[in-house]
Amino acid sequence: MGEPATVLTGCLAPIDKTGLEGLIEKGKADPKAIKTLSCRTVAEGRFRHANYIRDLPPYIVDEPPGLLGDDTAPNPSEASLAALGSCVCVGLHANAVHRGITVQKLEIEMEADLNITAVWGTGDQSEKPVGFTDVRMKVIMEADAPREVIDELIRHVAKWSPVFNTFARPVNMEIGAA
Repeated sequence: MGEPATVLTGCLAPIDKTGLEGLIEKGKADPKAIKTLSCRTVAEGRFRHANYIRDLPPYIVDEPPGLLGDDTAPNPSEASLAALGSCVCVGLHANAVHRGITVQKLEIEMEADLNITAVWGTGDQSEKPVGFTDVRMKVIMEADAPREVIDELIRHVAKWSPVFNTFARPVNMEIGAA
């Protein structure tokens, strides 16, 4: 009968293994393919912003009261950590399924250090790193694999995670008025 279309991964929702294998083959068939993603960010007032991605409801980003926001959503730096954690979790889950590892629990705890004294360029503008200087990630993964396999899986995912690598290496950036 062949392999099942979905693979149960403990308490995590199943991933379509046939679909995953199709994505793997598509990536191998055209290894230089580039996909351009887009987002339109609209200021709603104060420091709250609606971000429009595909046809999804707006993804809200705000600032906490200490940074003069309304505290209705994560701030931009927190949202970037959420994207990092989510990307690494996707990679860990997909690679576990691909390798036949059953995952019962998958979480990532993160902390990141950020100097905010420049206040977006309006405060102290003395020489200092702008943006995260240190990000610490702790993967909590319970799976039917020994610790050394999980450790190797984490290293593998860090090497191939798009968002992890966006954090870890310089990116060509352009900005200008429309």
